[in-house]
Amino acid sequence: MLDIIFTNLLTQGFTFSGFMFCTLTSLLLGILIALLSRYKNAASGGLSLTIGLLPFIVQVIIMLVNGNIGAGVAVAGAFSLVRFRSTPGTAKEILLIFLAMAVGLATGTGYVGIAIALAVVSGIFTFVGLTFMKSEIKERELRITIPENLNYTEVFDEVLEKYTKHSSIISVKTTNLGSLYKIKYRIVLKDAAKEKEMIDELRCRNGNLEILCSRVADNKTEL
Repeated sequence: MLDIIFTNLLTQGFTFSGFMFCTLTSLLLGILIALLSRYKNAASGGLSLTIGLLPFIVQVIIMLVNGNIGAGVAVAGAFSLVRFRSTPGTAKEILLIFLAMAVGLATGTGYVGIAIALAVVSGIFTFVGLTFMKSEIKERELRITIPENLNYTEVFDEVLEKYTKHSSIISVKTTNLGSLYKIKYRIVLKDAAKEKEMIDELRCRNGNLEILCSRVADNKTEL
């Protein structure tokens, strides 16, 4: 039974029925992988669409090459240019792109059973890993404005030790013709609900000047 499932459907040559069956499998598995890309991840619509269609596109390319060495080399050269037009993605995004390509390769060579097994097993492992994986440490960016006569190296240490698990100075910048300093920290709060209490205590030490606590800007470009 397993030999039948994992056999090559294109052993009798390229047929319309074989092409349609492989195409349907590629599209369904592509949709499954695209849905997985949006699980616990703010993936762009363009990335999901790309992952959804990638197995079908790779399948068609493999079927068109069909053992032709010259065509295979030409296709490889064309696809090598794509990497110069792409932006770096997360580990999960790269994994799912490779998975979509592998599924397309499997269906393109007629091994539909292997494609389904690959997508299902990889999808289960990815789903379980994302579900039970520990949440990332939520860093915050803290910006404090102080007068020039205040020693910033120690004045806030007591407050930060009280409310944060970790804190470090990222940068110090002078402003207002040198009469003020702007200090940028990276912090991890012990309790997010006590953020206001921390800011109130910091205000008492910086002369009630400007304080900003915000999410860390990741400067992520869309893949």
